[in-house]
Amino acid sequence: MSLLVFGRTGQLARALQRQEAVTALGRAEADLLDPAACAAAIHAAAPRAVINAAAYTAVDRAEQEETLATRINAAAPAAMAQACAARGIPFLHVSTDYVFDGSGDRPWREDDPVGPLNAYGRSKLAGEAAVRAAGGRHVILRTSWVFSAEGANFLTTMLRLSETRDSLSVVADQLGGPTPAAEIAATLLRMAAALCAGQGGGTYHYAGAPAISWAGFARAIFAGAGRDVTVTDIPSSAYPTPARRPLNSRLDCAKLRADFGITPADWRAGLSAALELLEA
Repeated sequence: MSLLVFGRTGQLARALQRQEAVTALGRAEADLLDPAACAAAIHAAAPRAVINAAAYTAVDRAEQEETLATRINAAAPAAMAQACAARGIPFLHVSTDYVFDGSGDRPWREDDPVGPLNAYGRSKLAGEAAVRAAGGRHVILRTSWVFSAEGANFLTTMLRLSETRDSLSVVADQLGGPTPAAEIAATLLRMAAALCAGQGGGTYHYAGAPAISWAGFARAIFAGAGRDVTVTDIPSSAYPTPARRPLNSRLDCAKLRADFGITPADWRAGLSAALELLEA
């Protein structure tokens, strides 16, 4: 299957390239600040399907750069989706749990009311709306707490901090599902094949299981890596950030299971695999 992927060096883009022979476009080939260039790249490549694995993900910086974040996370996907719709090409777009306000104590379903707490979430929500408005066959895959052995993410940050510190205070009142980038990539590839066969489409959730807090995830990382680091639970109020984070980031993945037969991975297995790669 001929797949065009926007993104080359991010966690998800790298995972896609390891699993499938895709054409991955970096900034030099398609700058997301230039939506017209993104559309032109699709028309030039004429692939069977397109996956947008690129995004502005600097959550805190987005509070001062919302216009920039929205151009990358909404205007560029809009142009991609419109180009795909014009050519009858399926388009797969990755979104986030941050489109929700994090209230309540149950996992979020796809049809629950949205209400992002920060600029990043607003930019991603605008991207979702633009993809739907394009009118083509598409998938919007919301995910959460993405991690892998490479790039900047919670796993690599915790391991870096553990090199110089033997104790850390980590937020314990935010709950979610850590999600291995490799499993998101595998899910997108399965969904792309289904879309090309005329099956499925719409908005779906995919997040690792079971749900855990950031503090709990940190403990699992240090245990798996054999690092002797003490983790102290703290509330979000004790670790203020420019962008508010949702307390409840859990995602209900039943629709994905029902429509595509895809069951979210146990993040603990993904963590073990990532740690093995880091130790290799």
